[in-house]
Amino acid sequence: MRVLGVDPGLTRCGIGVVDGGTGRSVSCVAVDVVRTPVDATLANRLMAVADAVEDWLDRYRPEAVAIERVFSQHNVRTAMGTAQAGGVVALAAARRGLPVAFHTPSEMKAAVTGSGRADKAQVTAMVTRLLKLENAPKPADAADALGLAICHLWREPMRLRLAEAEARAKELATAHKARLAKAAKAAKAAKSADRNTGVRR
Repeated sequence: MRVLGVDPGLTRCGIGVVDGGTGRSVSCVAVDVVRTPVDATLANRLMAVADAVEDWLDRYRPEAVAIERVFSQHNVRTAMGTAQAGGVVALAAARRGLPVAFHTPSEMKAAVTGSGRADKAQVTAMVTRLLKLENAPKPADAADALGLAICHLWREPMRLRLAEAEARAKELATAHKARLAKAAKAAKAAKSADRNTGVRR
């Protein structure tokens, strides 16, 4: 599977494409950071992010898109811009019928480093190692984008298996409930017939 990972932002938007092979084998296809001028209007900055993402979707044709979920930030204005940037990325993917997944920073860190509390330096170091890159991706937004793609490649199969298991369990529970209801109905009908014929059970 090929995944486009995006660490959304207006000033810097990390974007990276990772291919997943057998097992946990991963390789970097491309990585970059989209920058927008701080003095531009919000609409124009979002358009710049959207245009860049559209170009990457056309160029690399990923099978899924993984976006960092805005979890918590002290700066409300920054959080709003990050969420809006993530929204235009999700929209671009949805228009192509691509599945979109949102992963929290801690989920990505746990998948890549084994610790949900890893710092940016640790994430960058592990991403560089996992993808066997000669140079560490910079700035951290680029490494985070690659980390999100890796996170999705490793977590999605497990999530799908869990969803299938839950669906199967629900299906079995529904069938069991239907059998119980049918048995209860049959018992009630038999009891009613016995009353009508004077038979006691």
